[in-house]
Amino acid sequence: MANVVLVGATSAVAQAMAVRFVDGGDSLFCFARNEQKLALLANRWPQAYVGGFCFDFNDSEGVDEALVALYLAMPVIDVVVFAHGDLLDQQASEHHYKVARQTFEINLLSVLALLIPLANKLEQQGSGKLAVITSVAGDRGRPRNYTYGAAKGALSVYLQGLRSRLWHSGVEVYNFKLGPVDTPMTVDHDKNFSFSTPQQVAKIMVQALSKRRYEIYVPGYWAWVMLVVRLMPEAIFQRLKFLSAR
Repeated sequence: MANVVLVGATSAVAQAMAVRFVDGGDSLFCFARNEQKLALLANRWPQAYVGGFCFDFNDSEGVDEALVALYLAMPVIDVVVFAHGDLLDQQASEHHYKVARQTFEINLLSVLALLIPLANKLEQQGSGKLAVITSVAGDRGRPRNYTYGAAKGALSVYLQGLRSRLWHSGVEVYNFKLGPVDTPMTVDHDKNFSFSTPQQVAKIMVQALSKRRYEIYVPGYWAWVMLVVRLMPEAIFQRLKFLSAR
């Protein structure tokens, strides 16, 4: 049994992971942005749910109050999962700095606002797992989503450094590079064979936490796909419209 913190707990992927944690006898503390959706989680898992807190993740001033609520309800933390983010309009981000900034605030800075103090908390404990869901979009900039990809790529680099810093502390840092998933965030995207379900990716990520696989592609075949994409020469990349076009 473990004490698990879910950041972005009402997302489709986080809820699918929560099902597996609860089935394993774990306890949950949930951070969310929507009080009504959070209340539904509390009612769904009354025995496992030990507390929750709602606030705007982009408002860094709310972090201290959120952490106080967490530490009161869950003094010892075993696992933290960051599962929030949003895919804003790419073309709008190319013409309006405000949209580009919002993309980085949601997908990078709001994660760091909680990740930094929680990493320090687990370091003081001398144990724990920090897991952050990033994206395969962070491996190479493509016209269709390079602002979002840049934020996720920066987060992946941060996690590499954090993992090295905490390597001998007893704290494990995980980066789950997620491929496309059929969720409300991608509701306007045309679905194809590359899309997974929340249940499929949740199973992979929860299992990875027990296998100490610190940086994995989800599902695993994305490791080979993105290896080719990363190593592809620019002259070839630009000729392949399924990669270089919108």
